[in-house]
Amino acid sequence: MSDIATGDGALHPHCLSMDEVRDRAALQHLVTAYGHGIDRRDYGLLQSLYHEDAIDDHSPYYCGPATGYIDWLPQMLATWAATSHAMLNMLFLLDGDCAEGVITARAWHLTADGTREFIAWGRYADSYERRGGVWRFAHRFFILDATEERAAEPQDSFGTEGVETGRAGADDPLYRRLPMFSADRRARDGRTD
Repeated sequence: MSDIATGDGALHPHCLSMDEVRDRAALQHLVTAYGHGIDRRDYGLLQSLYHEDAIDDHSPYYCGPATGYIDWLPQMLATWAATSHAMLNMLFLLDGDCAEGVITARAWHLTADGTREFIAWGRYADSYERRGGVWRFAHRFFILDATEERAAEPQDSFGTEGVETGRAGADDPLYRRLPMFSADRRARDGRTD
């Protein structure tokens, strides 16, 4: 391993090479696509974000192969009517075909009956590997920093009557509004409609 503390890929300010800019953009895209995949229940997308031998650690609920994590998600997400995962601050350290990231996240959850909101604030401690030129998760670990829980306000309580609201799966309004996103989802789902 190189000395990333003093070279390219480090946290300290430095002149970014075009390769480093591309790597950081690819990692940021990977992390953001994860939040989209969870919230839209796009399990095919989620599977594509991990290497085949990757580990996901959401202890104490799940820790093991990422494929098992993705298989577990539908059961866990069924307890929530909606979720919204926002990836906020993203710090990456790069070292050749390996990288690490600390991703500050906010994960909002609405109970299946729509009466309570649960918000988790935390960080993902990620290890990434570039294989065949593509960055994917090698290991994800979620660190919980704080939680909030409160009664949910009715959907139309803030003058939102008539505004389209998000849905967890493939019937989310974005798939009607954005044809490229719709085609991408259908391709992963193996649908031709």
